[in-house]
Amino acid sequence: MSHRAVPALPLFIILTGALFILALVSLGMGRLNIPPATTLRIVCGRFVPLTPDWSATWESVVWDVRFPRLVAGMLVGGGLALSGASFQGIFRNPLVSPHILGVSAGAGFGAALGLLFSGHIVVVQALAFIFGVLTVAVTYALSRTYRSSQMLMLVLSGIIVGGFFSALLSLVKYIADPLNKMPAIVFWLLGSLNNVSNADLASTAPIFLSGMLAIMLVRWRINLLAMGDDEARALGVHTTHLSALIIFCATVITSAAVSISGVIGWIGLVIPHMGRILVGPDHKLLVPASALLGAIFLVLVDLCSRSLLAVEIPIGILTGLIGAPVFAWLLHKNRSGW
Repeated sequence: MSHRAVPALPLFIILTGALFILALVSLGMGRLNIPPATTLRIVCGRFVPLTPDWSATWESVVWDVRFPRLVAGMLVGGGLALSGASFQGIFRNPLVSPHILGVSAGAGFGAALGLLFSGHIVVVQALAFIFGVLTVAVTYALSRTYRSSQMLMLVLSGIIVGGFFSALLSLVKYIADPLNKMPAIVFWLLGSLNNVSNADLASTAPIFLSGMLAIMLVRWRINLLAMGDDEARALGVHTTHLSALIIFCATVITSAAVSISGVIGWIGLVIPHMGRILVGPDHKLLVPASALLGAIFLVLVDLCSRSLLAVEIPIGILTGLIGAPVFAWLLHKNRSGW
């Protein structure tokens, strides 16, 4: 697309307002439904003095149970979508996602190790984050040993390293206790925000925000990278350093996402395409639009996952069920090219 379908400023105002309304609904809906007006007063009561006309149970549900899930959904959804838009720009490929360099396989293996040998959520999250970053470091180092196209070798190295860690993950599942450890590993890998706490947010939110802020600050340079390495160098851009910075920040974001929510697919692949339909291919607008759309999408999916059935549906299942047909529709709508 060569033009913006929607004026930028009104669109961002609409998306921000939609996210706020959805957040309010998410805080009030669940097994225990709280009226929207009461939910709003509970939220405002933390910042301005209000006489409580609600029970302590309602306040605890909002702030201790649903608020961490809401913020985690915004960070994970927005971070994965932002990373996907960045990867698609620097790789000049609309089929690239944040997991292309093997980060999900490495982080999944680290989490499985944590569940196998400890089971403590802090250990699981720490190992998932460490192995996610380590996987991409190995991928990058392996790609530098070849003299062919750097971006092509980076993708191929990601496939190699991701396949290796996927095999290790299968080995962990094979030796795990089939009654206790195995179900925990499988459920975690399907993706969920059920176990996120305020303490988890305190440790991971700075990681998310620092990585997202760094990409936001250089997002206009992704337009230059998308033109090709030669054109970008001619315009004075050090493509190797800039690409490494964006890949590192996107990897940190993705590893943090996997560490607190498990493996959630399709967001980083589908949401940037929806952003292009709304704002066009300019990454100055596409990156923040993708972040907002990703946050809205995952908060909505999380709300559905805990409201549709008597038991919670893993988020990874819903994102696959929704993402696959939506992506097929997007391919059909834009079959003439991106």
